[in-house]
Amino acid sequence: MNSEIRQLQPQQLWNKFADLNAVPRPSKKEERVITFMKDFGNKLGLKTIEDEVGNVIIKKGATSGMEDQKTVVLQSHLDMVHQKNADTNFDFDKQGIEMYVDGDWVKANGTTLGADNGLGVATIMSILESTDIPHPAIEALFTIDEETGMTGAMGLKGGLLDGEILLNLDTEEDDEIGVGCAGGIDVTATRTYIEENTPEHYIGYKIEVKGLNGGHSGMDIHKGMGNANKIMNRLLYAGEENFGLRVSEINGGSLRNAIPRESFAIVAIDAVNEAAFEFKIQGLINDIKSEFKTMESSLDIVVSKVAVPTKIMSLGTQVGLIKSVYAACNGVYRMSADIPDLVETSNNIARIIVKDGNIKIACLTRSSVESSKMDLANMLRATFELMGCDVDFSGSYPGWAPNMDSAILKVMSKLYEDMNGEKAHVAACHAGLECGILGTNYPEMDMISFGPTILGAHSPDERASISSVQKYWKFVLEILKQTPKK
Repeated sequence: MNSEIRQLQPQQLWNKFADLNAVPRPSKKEERVITFMKDFGNKLGLKTIEDEVGNVIIKKGATSGMEDQKTVVLQSHLDMVHQKNADTNFDFDKQGIEMYVDGDWVKANGTTLGADNGLGVATIMSILESTDIPHPAIEALFTIDEETGMTGAMGLKGGLLDGEILLNLDTEEDDEIGVGCAGGIDVTATRTYIEENTPEHYIGYKIEVKGLNGGHSGMDIHKGMGNANKIMNRLLYAGEENFGLRVSEINGGSLRNAIPRESFAIVAIDAVNEAAFEFKIQGLINDIKSEFKTMESSLDIVVSKVAVPTKIMSLGTQVGLIKSVYAACNGVYRMSADIPDLVETSNNIARIIVKDGNIKIACLTRSSVESSKMDLANMLRATFELMGCDVDFSGSYPGWAPNMDSAILKVMSKLYEDMNGEKAHVAACHAGLECGILGTNYPEMDMISFGPTILGAHSPDERASISSVQKYWKFVLEILKQTPKK
């Protein structure tokens, strides 16, 4: 299947993408891809550096006649989000991504594709390897761990880069030039609870919420996608209120930056309520499916009998948990007052685990306004502390404030219009980009983000447009020719 990818145009870019996707590269497990990238730079005879946190920098001099142009930093991240469908047998730690072509799209078999940000990485590799692409002096910056904390960007020290312009290749709509992004903070609530023996006259059920679209918890948060954790909690609330349902286990969602697609729970109810419970819960399932029929046509909610769990949560803890998750903000909290149609602040209830006397609730809160980010984080803290949780804030990173006077923005805006006959969409986004963090140690660097069209990022529906990659590649080559002079 991957051989089909290697025949696509531009062939050098797709070949590099196929090479990269053969290397397992989950966030926080980037050792293999770091080695891969260092070997790549060294084989080209280029100055190759690994910094103290694992970022890789490869430097290449200007081509003939381009020496008087400003040095450009080309930047992408090496890690990828690892998500797969529940019925897909795949080991992200050992296997390369299995890709195929579907019309104008490159997709993966039941897993994330890694186009975010692998197409950016492949672009940079193609330029570094080229012998016929005109370009100014280039510093290729490959960061680690962008998807789960941005620790690579945070750990990059000043003085390693000399470039005056940074092109971040991590935007996912080919008509967009990114000039700003949201910051974020991880909010994690934990507590222990006492388990009780399940009464002898109880029966067991498994509740499954699956088939949701999922998606990027920043770029897709405003689209009305279903959150599996919130839907599951709604079912548990109804069961508890009407039939005394008791929770044994919950396993919902996966990564903080992915809208949860699936959630599973093991519960128990008094056997005398069996028929009424099944009738009532099916009615609620029908209501939920009707509510989401436009956005989530594949939503599937299954309630099936299983062996009775031996242990259940203490009732007081369970009531607090279900009410807290019901009350906790999920989705858009505030829209920007300054930029039309831009989400300013949001939260994703990404992961809920209840098992063996332990509760963990993991959220990712985003905002382009620092004070609003912390306001929502504190709201979540208060909500979960009311049920007795310890709440931890971690991984906070700043947003990226737009600079509408950017010299490279003016070059790119004019060039885009000349090449495509229409203006580019110059915008800030609600995703977390590394530009804001990199700007703390390189405050004078002129930064822009752009890229090819990628849909469904952070989900197994991730797909990259072939025609868009061709359009984007031509744009990259022209930008390198026209970057400002020193």
